Amino acid sequence: MLKTQKMTNQFYQFKPYNVGRWVVWTFYALLLMVAPLLFKSSLALTMLSQAGYLVIVCLSYNILLGQGGMLSFGHAVYAGLGSFLAIHAMNLAASGKFYIPLPLIPLVGGLSGLFFAALLGYVTTKKAGTTFGMITLGVGELVFAMSLMFPEFFGGEGGITTNRTYGQAFWGISFGPQIQVYYLIAVYCFICTAAMFAFTRTPLGRILNAVRDNPERVEFIGYNTQRVRYYSFIIAGFFAGVGGGLAAINSEIVTAEVVSGVRSGSLLLFTFLGGATFFFGPIIGAGLLVLALILLSELTMAWLLYVGLIFLFMVMYAPGGIASLIMMNLRVAAFGKLRALWVGYLGLAVTGLAAMLGAAAMVEMVYHLQLNAALGAELSFVGIKLNASNLNSWLGAGFVMLTGLGLFELTRRQFLTQWGEIQNEIEKEIKRRESL
Repeated sequence: MLKTQKMTNQFYQFKPYNVGRWVVWTFYALLLMVAPLLFKSSLALTMLSQAGYLVIVCLSYNILLGQGGMLSFGHAVYAGLGSFLAIHAMNLAASGKFYIPLPLIPLVGGLSGLFFAALLGYVTTKKAGTTFGMITLGVGELVFAMSLMFPEFFGGEGGITTNRTYGQAFWGISFGPQIQVYYLIAVYCFICTAAMFAFTRTPLGRILNAVRDNPERVEFIGYNTQRVRYYSFIIAGFFAGVGGGLAAINSEIVTAEVVSGVRSGSLLLFTFLGGATFFFGPIIGAGLLVLALILLSELTMAWLLYVGLIFLFMVMYAPGGIASLIMMNLRVAAFGKLRALWVGYLGLAVTGLAAMLGAAAMVEMVYHLQLNAALGAELSFVGIKLNASNLNSWLGAGFVMLTGLGLFELTRRQFLTQWGEIQNEIEKEIKRRESL
């Protein structure tokens, strides 16, 4: 009996219960549930709804970029075509030709994205690297051109509209109020996030990482790298279509812009800013995308310039995105070293903010002179009155920017020295623990 038990313990091992993972997913679900209760304004509800389906689309894009190393310039095609098929299904259901409940419409978008990803992805994934990116760019431009050539399907310049309140209300839920639409998006957001996280733990997800890192070795051990990329491309297309279907429900209108290169570029940009090398990075990127589209675009006409500058600085100083900064600081905090860095972080924040304010003041004055000259030379910037035609305003903004940049560089060098010392201490502590 003891011999049998010993043999059983030898061949069967059980993983320890991952409490931390359950805590994270429970917190994520609670956050989705209580978010509209904490932020009750209509603007906040609109932002939360958009963030919900953009999380799905950005995570689906990260299957290609972060997990597979496939730089796609046309991922919006599959989300956009999912939106178009979903809104056509809604109109058909509203006309009585066939009935499909509104909560299942995102699955129509998902199956549409899956179909077009299977159709177009077979050719697209024949190549990798730069060639793959160029093919996706060509496919994206082709679909966008077709959106203007076939107005019967794409609706022309005006797009296609619908009414999401078709059919009978179920338990008083008609999906007319925005709060009901938000919770539908939240349910799909949680399920799709969990499903895509589970995909990263599957054999296909693991071998996709290997194809990203060393495709020659993957071929050597007997796997077809094109087939791995193709299957992953189809899965990414399905989830992108689900996000597109939710977008059609939320907006009740779909235009050709959803399949444009600009939309694909936005997905790439903000997925990278969030952190493509970490699973939760695209979630951060989706939130940043909503903030840029809704808040920043309303505050200034130069919002695209600011987004480009932020992207430039992130590529230069934090190529891993915001998620990498979070993870590095969590590692420092785990060893009790984070408290020693707060002065450096404060200095970086203050000097960086000063440099950004000075530069932003100059940008706003340029835009004011070019676009709002008829309103006069004066403008208000963060509560400060500036005169775009007065040399003193330009000198003041330039002085603040240059002073902030100089102090920021000095602070950054001191911070890097301190950061390096702390990393050395952490490495020594790790070796000490391993020797025990």
